[in-house]
Order: sequence, then C-alpha cells, then structure tokens
Amino acid sequence: MHARIFVTLKNGVLDPQGQAIEGSLSSLGFEGVDAVRQGKIFDVKLDETDHEAAKEKLAQMCEKLLANTVIENYSIEIVD
Repeated sequence: MHARIFVTLKNGVLDPQGQAIEGSLSSLGFEGVDAVRQGKIFDVKLDETDHEAAKEKLAQMCEKLLANTVIENYSIEIVD
C-alpha cells in the first residue's frame, strides 16, 4: 500500500521560508502571489492491506517523528 503524508505549519505559526519564497516570486515578476506557505510531503510504502490499520500506523509515525504536532498539522492520503 502506498500513502502520502502532507505536513504543514499550523495557522498563526510564522513561516520565514514561505515569506522568502513569496518575496523571490515577486522579484521574479510573479504578481498577485500572496501568503505562500511551505510544507513537506512524505511518500510511504507499507506492507499493509487494511486501510484503517495503515492510517493508524501512519498517524503514529506522524505523531512520533514526521510532524512536530506543536506547530505542524498533518494529513494522510492512501494512494493505492
């Protein structure tokens, strides 16, 4: 089974990298770009056939390692 995990900063958490990207896009001539936020994507392959069991395992991975849940949100998508 293949899953994709999206990790993003929570609303209200400063995102200096997103701000730098926004500034760079503006200086490159891309107008109308506002509030860029950056994040991370993890592609994970699991030896699991049960979708609910896989989501539970992936959530544990996020809680313990992949996301800093104090400042980040995560979402899990089962791809196949």
